[in-house]
Amino acid sequence: MKKALIGIVSFFILLFSGVQCTFFEDRMEQVFRSPYILDLAGIQARGTIRAAVDNNSTSYYIYRGRRMGYEFELLRDLGKFLGVQVEFVVVSDIDQAFDLLEEGKVDILAINLENSRERRDRVAFTHYLGTMSTVIVGRKPFEKPVTWDEIGYDTIYVRKGTVYSKQLQSIKDSLQLDFNIKISDEHEETLIDQIADQKINWTIADRNIAKANQTYYQGLDVSLKVSEDGTISWAVRKNSPKLLSEINTWLAEKKKRFIPELYAKYFLSPRNSFYRANSQFSSLGGNRISVYDELIQENASDLGWDWRLLAALVYKESGFDTTALSYAGAEGLLQLMPVTLQRFGVENPNDPRESLRGGVKYLQYLDKFWMERVPESNERIKFILASYNIGQGHVEDAWRLTMKYGKNTQSWEDVSYFLNLKSDPEYYRDPVVRSGYAKGHIAVNYVRDILGLYESYRALINP
Repeated sequence: MKKALIGIVSFFILLFSGVQCTFFEDRMEQVFRSPYILDLAGIQARGTIRAAVDNNSTSYYIYRGRRMGYEFELLRDLGKFLGVQVEFVVVSDIDQAFDLLEEGKVDILAINLENSRERRDRVAFTHYLGTMSTVIVGRKPFEKPVTWDEIGYDTIYVRKGTVYSKQLQSIKDSLQLDFNIKISDEHEETLIDQIADQKINWTIADRNIAKANQTYYQGLDVSLKVSEDGTISWAVRKNSPKLLSEINTWLAEKKKRFIPELYAKYFLSPRNSFYRANSQFSSLGGNRISVYDELIQENASDLGWDWRLLAALVYKESGFDTTALSYAGAEGLLQLMPVTLQRFGVENPNDPRESLRGGVKYLQYLDKFWMERVPESNERIKFILASYNIGQGHVEDAWRLTMKYGKNTQSWEDVSYFLNLKSDPEYYRDPVVRSGYAKGHIAVNYVRDILGLYESYRALINP
């Protein structure tokens, strides 16, 4: 009995010690974890800045195949200023966005953030972009505006990670009110949808978002203010001072004209906002990219591609315009040249079915051409897209140069480096180059643009 008791006690001591060790190891790892460091020079060397954005009716969304939104257009302009491309990372959880920033998975939080002391302990804030006030959103009681008395003992649903709960708690305490506050994982626009569907009664939102949604739903009241106008900013890592400085320089210039004009476009044109948010061709109101989605899906299955990738290619080529005609004579949805039209049996390039079928046959040919040289399908797609844009001969030249200089011929990063150099006489006059001079950087950018658009489609449009 004594031995058994000693054994049991020993087991629990070891178990407790193991738990304690694990706990303290985890805590020490958190405390002494090396911070992720990447400032402006590293971002420019990488060629991309990763931006966390919100997916709502004003920030970032897809409309008729095109990326739109206030933050989207601001970031696109910032990318040009910094000389980099923007990689958009959609986040729904604001707390997670801060984690992604600290872990180096994004470089900037392009979300309307209140510059609070608690947040300043974690991030560095840019100069303010504008102001924000918050309002209660609910159904209008007859013709009179909503008051705190109307809310009474009811529940106000609040998006997780926002400052809204603190604002509400402050009002509740100061005015001695009796409403309840419930934190929700849902976005504020989803909560507004639930109010319109009469699933909940109250939420709180940025006044701009609330006013935009008021144009979609009759009977919403957004008149009850929770907070007066306060400044909002973006955020970067605290160890990225040069990036912060450049963003602030850009902001100082853009506040003069660009930002006010962009603000008017997205926040002062409710009619346009209504159509963009409620269209079936919007990632907000529907789940269609174009009127040709079914045709694109059908043809993408023959290729073995995600249909959204083929849709991105079609948008890049023609913007879904069947009558599109390039200066070089390329026609139709997939902008096939006359010789390619003839080769793949396209008699009427303005017929979307024929154009897609011919384009897919060409893509299948290119896939077969690159199959042995680039077996990995995700890498091969980049070679196919570049070949579709500039011709397989020029991409093959870059492939030969890659081999000559001892780099990885199965890596698009390596091959694209030499494709970029095909406008340099030292390289396009090399004996291994058979197709001569080419503006290879255009094809490299083409691949990057299509894959960037595809990632946006993947994030915002259901498969």
